[in-house]
Amino acid sequence: MHAPTSPPQKDENGKRIEPPVIPTLRRFLPYLWPKDKPQLKWRIIWAALMVLASKAIVLYMPFLFGAAINRMEPGMEPGAALAIGLILAYAGARLAGVLFDNLRNIAFETVGQEATRELAVGVFAHLHALSLRFHLARRTGEVTKVIDRGTKSIDTMLYFLLFNIAPTIFELAAVLIIFSYKFSTGLAAATAVMVGVYIYLTRVITDWRNALRTQMNDLDTKTVSRSVDSLLNYETVKYFSAEQREISRYETAARQYAGATVKSENSLAVLNIAQSLVTNVMMGGAMAYTIWGWSQGDFKTGDVVIVNGLLLQLFRPLDLLGMVYRMIRQGLIDMQAMFDLMDTPEEIADRANAKPLRVSDGLVEFDHVSFGYEADRQILNQLSFTVPAGQTLAIVGPSGAGKSTIARLLFRFYDPQQGSIKIDGQDIGKVTQHSLRSAIGIVPQDTVLFNDTIGYNIAYGRNGAGENEVVEAAKGAAIDGFIALLPQGYDTEVGERGLKLSGGEKQRVAIARTLLKNPPILILDEATSALDSRTEEAIQETLNNIAEKRTTIIIAHRLSTITHADSIIVLDAGQVAEQGSHEKLLAAGGLYAGLWRRQQAERDKEKAVV
Repeated sequence: MHAPTSPPQKDENGKRIEPPVIPTLRRFLPYLWPKDKPQLKWRIIWAALMVLASKAIVLYMPFLFGAAINRMEPGMEPGAALAIGLILAYAGARLAGVLFDNLRNIAFETVGQEATRELAVGVFAHLHALSLRFHLARRTGEVTKVIDRGTKSIDTMLYFLLFNIAPTIFELAAVLIIFSYKFSTGLAAATAVMVGVYIYLTRVITDWRNALRTQMNDLDTKTVSRSVDSLLNYETVKYFSAEQREISRYETAARQYAGATVKSENSLAVLNIAQSLVTNVMMGGAMAYTIWGWSQGDFKTGDVVIVNGLLLQLFRPLDLLGMVYRMIRQGLIDMQAMFDLMDTPEEIADRANAKPLRVSDGLVEFDHVSFGYEADRQILNQLSFTVPAGQTLAIVGPSGAGKSTIARLLFRFYDPQQGSIKIDGQDIGKVTQHSLRSAIGIVPQDTVLFNDTIGYNIAYGRNGAGENEVVEAAKGAAIDGFIALLPQGYDTEVGERGLKLSGGEKQRVAIARTLLKNPPILILDEATSALDSRTEEAIQETLNNIAEKRTTIIIAHRLSTITHADSIIVLDAGQVAEQGSHEKLLAAGGLYAGLWRRQQAERDKEKAVV
């Protein structure tokens, strides 16, 4: 069974193993240079040119400022006019730097958003391609967090790599060359050493901060998952008066998250102090060296301004290095978690030569089918039966006998370990899943509706259905009268999972949805077992009407709902124990007859109590 997210891997000392950088970046780089999208590539090139232009201007600004200062020395001619001109040029250069930075952002924004969109759609599509086994094991809150963080990290990584890391490397190289050429190799070497110390300290402290942040993110995920799980089970919480219990569990998770957040934020102060120590030692030493050189007649007055300006420009992106490093490391973690999700294999996939299912009659055959959800838990054992075209087969048996499993196998949510399932002689394992599921309709026991309107939920049965078709389907499900009484009619919101509707109303919406789909094969999976007797009788008549002239499989608990079936099979230990019509099975006096007598006795008791 594939879990949606695996727990963080840890080494023998209990430390978290960080995701491999190179493989993760290798999967990330296609989003940096997208294939078959030349317009985005041109945008990236334009953004890169803007970066270079901005850095060139930033590096030249201190020279303008230094030249202005030199012109202010006594005896320099012309003095004030040229100094003013240089200062104005300096101000213009600052404006140009801001202009180029914003033009860069304008050019790149589309690239970042397109990459995020493409990745988000890809993950969403992959989640829908994963098996039912995966989704039964999922935690919705954790999966949505993984997707949210992973997709956002793409835009962040693109931005920092293009507009922070690469320009900083370029700027550092330029500053070292300028220092070597204009001042001395010693100043360049000292600058390189201090930058190295700065990067080392930043990495060590940031790794420590990353561990704290990882813990904080894990607790954040746990808190969100706890809240989502509790809200999705709102009714269950109310049934057991467990509101305070849920609040207490959520408060515990929130308190742990708050504590981890405090530690993470306090560690930022340590990082800032360490960075400031290195930058100020470097700044003080470099300027002192320049002043000493001026006193020896080697440098001009404006050179102090040039050194100060270049170091300030260099330290500006370096001041963000801790945040950039942390964001990149965190981005790698988030992307790796999302890539792991994307790498979850599809348990059920179409074969390379799969063809569309063609339904002519609707004959359904199970041929010696064996299946178990787990290796040590066999559900069906060499099960064989046939549903003739246009007839109704009912399946009964005790809980756990495999009744609902048959529906899941027919929809190919799982593949049998042995045997085959055929529709009109075509093995469903060899046809496309889309065509297979398009040919089968189902009214489940527990109908879950989208948090949208009644009209939307009915129209979901067939993409592109018109308003008149939706109304006709509602009439066929005998829910049109109820909808007509609603103030907003078909635009009435049903609430999350359809909680604003009663059980009978939800079932009728499900029936209308299936009517609109108009499938040749119909499955009624205990469609009325959760309803009261009066509602069940009303809906049962509707179900019988839509089952006419279709190949129908009824999975039933209440035997009174299947007496009309052409054939009934009784499952026991994953095999067909009995088969025949209602009358024949009663006359045989076997398992079916025993079940019938017990249910009749229970109904007599209920009537007596009433």
